[in-house]
Amino acid sequence: MSNFPLAARHIQPHIFPVVIVAIVILIALVGADAQQILRYQRPSIFAGEVWRLLTAHFVHLGWGHLLMNLVALGLIWGLAGRALRTSAWLVISLARMAGVSAGLLIFSPALEWYVGLSGMLHGLFLAGIMANLAAPVHPCTHSICASCTARAGHRLEIILLLALCGKVAWEQLNGPLPGSAEFAGGAVIVDAHFYGLVGGLAGVLPYLLARKP
Repeated sequence: MSNFPLAARHIQPHIFPVVIVAIVILIALVGADAQQILRYQRPSIFAGEVWRLLTAHFVHLGWGHLLMNLVALGLIWGLAGRALRTSAWLVISLARMAGVSAGLLIFSPALEWYVGLSGMLHGLFLAGIMANLAAPVHPCTHSICASCTARAGHRLEIILLLALCGKVAWEQLNGPLPGSAEFAGGAVIVDAHFYGLVGGLAGVLPYLLARKP
């Protein structure tokens, strides 16, 4: 019991990804019935089942698809998790889930159904990169200082931003990255990645503009 407060302090900064991981694994354990009830399904949404606009992003095609998205979430959090507060991550995530679903409804009318975190993750990654780019750069006066070195310039963020935009542009021109559909166990909806990327920029800009230096 004496170690509980210490453990809580370590977990608290990472509560956002921990909750997401818990939700998606729980839904995956429920199985196919959960997918049928929660996935984005165009006719059902127009029939009044509007919860699917949000819940679809927590459902996956299978364990391979789930693992792919959890690895991506871990990478995003490791690279940009401290760039924003938990409340900001939550707001941006909800906005991205709704934005991706709205994009699919409006601009992808031929798509019958969709599942997965990937659209939202593209938006979160862009939001984290933009937040890091907006952080002030300061010189490091220590010989070895990892945190200051990370702030000494934004080369990594610029490389990540170019790679992310390049990936989405490739997908729009050529379709999914080779091997991604096979690993996911189904078709990769690249339009969701595009909607997430565009929405991620729109979602984080007001927060960055309102944030004090």
